[in-house]
Amino acid sequence: MTEPDSSLAAGGRAERWSGLHVLADDDPRWSLDPVAQGEAACRGGARVVQLRAKHATDRVALGWAQRLRAITRAHGVGFVVNDRFDLALAADADAVHLGQTDLPPDRVARAVDGRLAIGRSTHTLEQVRTASSEPIDYLAFGPIFGTRSKDSEYSARGLALLGEVVSISAPRPVVAIGGIALLNLDDVIRAGACGAAVISAVVGAHDPVAATRELVARFGRAAADRRPHA
Repeated sequence: MTEPDSSLAAGGRAERWSGLHVLADDDPRWSLDPVAQGEAACRGGARVVQLRAKHATDRVALGWAQRLRAITRAHGVGFVVNDRFDLALAADADAVHLGQTDLPPDRVARAVDGRLAIGRSTHTLEQVRTASSEPIDYLAFGPIFGTRSKDSEYSARGLALLGEVVSISAPRPVVAIGGIALLNLDDVIRAGACGAAVISAVVGAHDPVAATRELVARFGRAAADRRPHA
C-alpha cells in the first residue's frame, strides 16, 4: 500500500482540510452514481471527496472507492471513506470519517497504524469536547442549517454554535456540514470553519461541475476576506 497523500496525512495542519468537501452519496434520489458525482466534484475543483455509501453492498462500495481513489489522485484531491476504515484501507484512501455510532477513533487509530487520517462527526458541544481527547485529525460539526440530504436526529445547530465549536476545537480544524449552499457559505466561513461539506448543493445540481466551481470560488473569496489584512 502506498503512503497517504502528504497533503492529507495524519497530524496535518488545518490547511490540509480547508476548502470544499463534496460527499459522493449513493442515495437513489440522485441522478448520478457516486463515482460520477466524485468526478464532477474533482473537475470543479473540490478539495476533498468523501464516499458515503449507505445503501450499497461492500463489494459495490469497494469498487466505487477504488475508482474514486484513482480519479481523486489524478486530480490531486483528497479522498475520504465514510464510516468504514476497512474499505478506506482497501481502497488506499487518505482518511476515514467516523460517525458517533461507528467504532471509536482510538480503536481505529490502532488498527490503521498511521495509514489513514481520521475525521469525526460531532453534533453537540459534549461530543466536541469528547473529540478533543480523541486521536483524530479534524472534526465535522452539524447540521449547521436544516438539511434533507441525510437523516439526522439533530436540529439545525446554527452559526453561533459553530463559532463556539471552532474555539473549543482549536487548533484542530472544523469542517461544517448540513444545509450549506452558495447563499450561506460566506457565513459558515466567517464563523471560523476551515472547510465546508456539501451533498445536494453539488450532487443535486443540474450541472454538478459548474456548481462545484461556483462554491469553490465563493469559498476562496470568503476565506480571503476572513484573513487579516496588513
